[in-house]
Amino acid sequence: MLSRLRILKQKLGRLGIVFCVFAVGCALLRFAAPASGLTLLVLLALYGTGVVWGFRLVRRNIRRMIWRLRNRLIVAYLLIAVVPVVLIFILLALGAYVVVGQVAVYLVNSELDRRTDALNGVAHLVADTPASRRPTVIREVEPYIRSRFPSVEMVIQDASVYRYPENSELTPPAVWKDASGLVVKDERFYSWAHFVQGPTDVTLIAPLTSDLLAQLVPDIGEVSLVSLDVQPRRSTAKNLSAGGPSRHVNRIPPAANRADIAISWFARLFIPHWEAPNKQAEAALVVQTRPSAVLGIVFGRVEFSQIVLTLFLIVAGTFFVVELISLIIGVSMTRTITQAVHNLYEGTEHIKTGDFSHRIQVSGDHQLAALGHSFNRMTENLERLIVVEKEQERLKSEIEIAREVQGQLFPRGAPAMKTLELAGICHPARMVSGDYYDFVRAPDATVAVAIGDVAGKGISAALLMAAIQSIMRTQLSSGVAVEAAVASRAAGNGHAPLSTAGLVAQLNRQVYATTAPEKYATFCFGLYDDESRVLTYTNAGHLPPLILRRDGVERLEVTGTVVGIFPAAVYEERSVQLRPGDLLAAYTDGIAEPENEYGEAFGDDHLIELLQRYRHRDSQEIITRIMNSVEQWTGSSELQDDMTLVLARAL
Repeated sequence: MLSRLRILKQKLGRLGIVFCVFAVGCALLRFAAPASGLTLLVLLALYGTGVVWGFRLVRRNIRRMIWRLRNRLIVAYLLIAVVPVVLIFILLALGAYVVVGQVAVYLVNSELDRRTDALNGVAHLVADTPASRRPTVIREVEPYIRSRFPSVEMVIQDASVYRYPENSELTPPAVWKDASGLVVKDERFYSWAHFVQGPTDVTLIAPLTSDLLAQLVPDIGEVSLVSLDVQPRRSTAKNLSAGGPSRHVNRIPPAANRADIAISWFARLFIPHWEAPNKQAEAALVVQTRPSAVLGIVFGRVEFSQIVLTLFLIVAGTFFVVELISLIIGVSMTRTITQAVHNLYEGTEHIKTGDFSHRIQVSGDHQLAALGHSFNRMTENLERLIVVEKEQERLKSEIEIAREVQGQLFPRGAPAMKTLELAGICHPARMVSGDYYDFVRAPDATVAVAIGDVAGKGISAALLMAAIQSIMRTQLSSGVAVEAAVASRAAGNGHAPLSTAGLVAQLNRQVYATTAPEKYATFCFGLYDDESRVLTYTNAGHLPPLILRRDGVERLEVTGTVVGIFPAAVYEERSVQLRPGDLLAAYTDGIAEPENEYGEAFGDDHLIELLQRYRHRDSQEIITRIMNSVEQWTGSSELQDDMTLVLARAL
């Protein structure tokens, strides 16, 4: 029950709940206090809340309805194609309605004007006729007048008064001058003419009955003249007949077909009053007809008008069929589009859940089908990429382990000596490094200092670096010591120093024997005697280390080729005295060879300048400043090569 109430609350929303509360309150107040002001206030609040809530509901439902692309496209098609066509048809229908009605009113009004002009012409004729001949002229024009106005009255005033018919009591007001047209007399509408020539005053007037109005344009339909004054007037159909009220007759012609609808139109008229010419009454000439009747009158034959209507209906029907076919084609194409989009949507939902094996159904040969094929190829590629990504994750994990293992190979600290302070660092360009440096105390109490650079980067270089480290340490701890002991006993001496050249030569032979031919490394190895301050070294193709003295810079030049290429290579060893204050810097090409954006290498000169500038600082600070300077030189945080630097400060 509670879950249903929660669902109902979510559907209604806060505004819906407020509306329901107002509805309940209004219902209770109608029974308790129906006439109170509180009831009215709650009712107004109910109406206002209902309007706002209803608007939100309609908007929300419309959004839900057009959420699907199919419904959205159908609505767009209706707005773009169907609605304009419907509006055009409505406009044409309204235009036809107005034109037919206006033509009908024009025909009736024109005929009424012509008949009124006939009255005016008779008035002029009678006024121009001598008094002796007037009876003869009146008898001659009587059929002409009767054919247009059956109930006409005439009065001639000059020396005597002549009335027609004799029982006529017509007496025009003296305020009138020459005039013709329509007039309101005794709340009825008349057509009249009044002409004054010298002492002769001729007036003709005829009532506009419903029968007369209907006969103005035969077969056009119902014609009536209606007063539009504010005060109620009696209708023309009931009050303007010559013999009293007329019986209502439906004069609207029968419909030729279903499209031949009844049309009502009017024309506003301003008609002067009989007693006061300056006062005008507003009236409307109303015509009720059909398009077939108007077309029959205009074109002269009813059959032709029916043909025109039939052709119009055929054209309209053709347009309707074309529009219907277009709608069907549009809906079909919309279905094709929306089906493809729906399939893509379902496919993305599967991908979102991690199901990269899902493939969407594709049919047809169009761009949407090509999009479906592209989506399937994309999912196939994603599936393969996921496998590759998992493999890369495994490799990254293994490389991370290798990096941790390699980190254990570098010395954690330098051996304690009285006359020399050692420090070193290695920044790998990748996860693992091919550079190598080491500090080891040899069996003869000297300290071995080594630095190397394996050709290449990555795992293979790191493995060779580990092999070199292992070979070197093994040489120092066992092999070299045994060879030295044998040589000492053969010579009868009690002590024989270690040979850097022999160690490097032995290292070269083992690297050559255990690695591929293209694998090699530069290597610089030295032994420092803490008592004599003498550094004995062998440089196997490595960048010459630098010794900064007070009077200049000395380089420890190369004394042999790189290790791992030529098994019989011969190496030399040399010695150098380190005086207090001297600073030895051994480095790899990751320090000297990085280039800036102009292709300029960092070089030894920048390194020497930095060493001279900061030589009196702490060794770790010197290392940090040199590393930062190289990174700033390249302008990138990504290293171009492994960066290794070893400093030895003579105390």
